[in-house]
Amino acid sequence: MCKILSVISMKQWNEIIRELREDNDLKQSYVAKVLDTTQQVYSRYENGVNELPLHHLKTLCLFYGVSADYILGISAKKEIK
Repeated sequence: MCKILSVISMKQWNEIIRELREDNDLKQSYVAKVLDTTQQVYSRYENGVNELPLHHLKTLCLFYGVSADYILGISAKKEIK
């Protein structure tokens, strides 16, 4: 069990969604529109204040072309299989 916990604690999901957005040169307001939410709510996701709802996780995975495991920090592989 300890090995599993050490793998999962790579990066936090909120850091990962921020990196994905910045790597794609996108503004929070643009990603918020993709998620059909406000920039303020999206900002709270990136700051770890609000939890990311599953429907937004799914949308971000499809938008960035990455797996949920990647966003959740479980896998270092970005690709969707």
